[in-house]
Amino acid sequence: MAGAINIKNKAARFNYELLENFTAGISLTGTEIKSIRLNKASIKEAYCVVSNDEVFVRNMHIQEYENGSYNNHFPRRDRKLLLNRHEINKLTKKLKNQGLTIVPLKVFLTEKGWAKIEIALAKGKKTHDKRHDLKAKDDKRSMDRAQSGRY
Repeated sequence: MAGAINIKNKAARFNYELLENFTAGISLTGTEIKSIRLNKASIKEAYCVVSNDEVFVRNMHIQEYENGSYNNHFPRRDRKLLLNRHEINKLTKKLKNQGLTIVPLKVFLTEKGWAKIEIALAKGKKTHDKRHDLKAKDDKRSMDRAQSGRY
């Protein structure tokens, strides 16, 4: 069950320079965890905010559970992240720096079946930084082709 879901935010590594990673639990309702276990969630447009000394993930889409009846959840509600006080204070202090944000990278299940989210403190990349990353990726690909003889 632990490796069954694959919910990633691939654009985050391209659009942001990741400074520090954290792993947090997510406060979910029953139908939300069932949808996540069916891989029916997306963190592509999600971001995290700190309010009242608590961290929330916003705009995370979890599709409504098909068999949820009237107990179903709202797909884009704010979900509380479960972090230690020390981690929250650290994030709050670093967010005061201009240009930093918290982006979700991956949602996964632990061995016990708990839903966790990997978040990162990040700084937005400029356009020329993104082009540099694409060029480095192309160069690496062409070197790998040349070494394997498929070029």
